[in-house]
Amino acid sequence: MKPITKKSASSKSAGDHFEKIFTEFGSAIAEVFNDPKLKKQVKSLGKNTAGSAKTLGKRFQDKDVQARFRNAGQAAKQFGKSLAEFWNKKQ
Repeated sequence: MKPITKKSASSKSAGDHFEKIFTEFGSAIAEVFNDPKLKKQVKSLGKNTAGSAKTLGKRFQDKDVQARFRNAGQAAKQFGKSLAEFWNKKQ
């Protein structure tokens, strides 16, 4: 996934970015499980999530919400790292 730059952020809404993030994350998970049906459902989830994000778009400007998303990102990063370490120990 390409990082969101100030230029790209200004040309797209928070909902657009949210849709892309969920779609790409879901696609990555579907790849892990090698499940085409899951990939199709993930695309639908991304579109539905975008609609919700567009409705709540102003909240993305809230500093508290931004901090929570950063925390969620760090948690996801740690989760991936922990899984990798777990599987490396198993091998």
